[in-house]
Parts: sequence; structure tokens; C-alpha cells
Amino acid sequence: MAGSASMSVAVGARAAPPATRDAPAVRWTLTAIALAFLALFLVLPLVVVFAEAFREGIGAYLASFDDPDALAAISLTLLTAAVAVPLNVAFGICAAWAITKFKFPGRPLLVTLIDLPFAVSPVVAGLIFVLVFGLQGWLGPWLVARDIRVIFAVPGIVLATLFITFPFVARELIPLMEEQGTEEEQAAMTLGARGWTIFRRVTLPNIRWALLYGVILCNARAMGEFGAVSVVSGHIRGRTNTLPLHVEILYNEYSFVAAFATASLLAVLAIATLVLKSLVEYRIQRQVARASAGAAGREALP
Repeated sequence: MAGSASMSVAVGARAAPPATRDAPAVRWTLTAIALAFLALFLVLPLVVVFAEAFREGIGAYLASFDDPDALAAISLTLLTAAVAVPLNVAFGICAAWAITKFKFPGRPLLVTLIDLPFAVSPVVAGLIFVLVFGLQGWLGPWLVARDIRVIFAVPGIVLATLFITFPFVARELIPLMEEQGTEEEQAAMTLGARGWTIFRRVTLPNIRWALLYGVILCNARAMGEFGAVSVVSGHIRGRTNTLPLHVEILYNEYSFVAAFATASLLAVLAIATLVLKSLVEYRIQRQVARASAGAAGREALP
């Protein structure tokens, strides 16, 4: 009797579905909602951009980039990213190293300040730079006396982009470096290695994929930033217009083919960024999986 009861319990346990397994209708409904959302808000806008860009043919599309203003916007966008991204990489590494490897007064404040651009509107950030460096700003008379232009010039665009994008690298490195701890660096120090050697031989190989991930995100935001750059640029054709600002001007002038052609270039950059982001995420997952497997193997040893 007891045996049959235990058998019934076992059969019932095998027949009962796992608590985490959803019904097929629920899975298909959620999947359909997710796919519909992606198609409506991601795929459809991209299709519209490229369809409008090639509406008058490949010749009109390529002619949109023969415009000197378009070439100047592309050059300024690349220049801004080329300056902002390396500076943010240097800041992100230094900030992550200081926050994760040392204890010092003001450490929580530094972490909060790194997140500040996420909380401040880009337009407000641009207005802050105008207040500081503008003609009537705090430093305006001093800059005018020395014939230094920041607002409505390239330096202002670079500064605004730096402010908007500087959290990306640091925010990718800090959680990883906190998880890794300082044991490997301390071991290298006991073996006689110095600071730069420790960073180059120990720290950098451990954070390289997270660093690349942060660089990709930082570069994408630097090239696509609109709000803060719009405030400090002055919209001077051929001089202070980046690609997003150039798209706005063309669209407001009803030059739709040229506007969507330029927008398609930004869309290509965005797609390339997503592809690189996915590849880096895949490599990070493989690295974590290998580290977990290695740790499990060491624990299994007698």
C-alpha cells in the first residue's frame, strides 16, 4: 500500500509541469507582442529612412553627399568623436580604477557625478555651457579678450559631446572591476610588478571586452548626439553642423531626399554599432562561461 502510494506520488510529480514553464499560448503571445513592437518601432523606421533616401534613385542619393555642407558635417562629426571618445576612455579607466581599487573620501560623490549626464537633459547641459563659456557667460569676457571661441565653435561641440558621453566607458568598467577584486593586482605587486606593468599585463586583459563595449556605446552616442550640440553649435552651415543637425536643417528646408540620405548614414552607423555590440556581448559571455567553468573545475579538485 505504501509502495503504491509512493509510486502514485512519483508519477504525479513527473506529470506535473515545472513551475517555470509557461503555457504555449502565453509564450507565443509574448513573442508576438515583442516582435510586433520591434517591427513597429525599429524595423519600420529603418525601412522608411532607406526607402525615402533612395526614392529618386542611387544618383540622387550619392549627390546628397557631394554637397560641401554635408561633407563638412561628416568631417565635424568624425572629428568630434575622434576627440571625445579617447578622452572618455582615459577618464573612464582612471575613474573605474580609482573607484574600484581605492577607498578615499568623496568616493560615493564621484560615482554620483559620473551618472550626472544620465539625469540631466542634453538641452540643459548645452545651456550650462552657454552660461559658462558664452559671450555673456561667466568666462565670456575673458575668452573674448583672448580671441578664444568656445560657443558656436568646434570646442563647444566637443565639450558638450564629452559631457554627454563620459559615463559610458566608466559605467561599463566599474561593475566588472568591482567583481574581479584586487587579488590579481596584489599578487602581481608582491612579485615586484609596478603600476603601469600591472595595468598593462593584469588589469587591461581582464577588462578589454568591457572596455571595447563602452567605447562602442560612447562612439555611437558621440556621433548621434543632438540636444546639447544643437544648443552650443549655432547651426552655422559648413562650420558647426554635425550630421544630426544637418539632417534637421535639410528636413526643415523640405530637401527630403538629402535629409533621409544623411539620416541613412547615421542609421548605418547605428546598425554597425549594434552588430559590434552583439559580438562584444557574445565574447564577454564566452569569457564569463570559461571563467565559471575554470572555477568549478578547481573546486572539484581534491
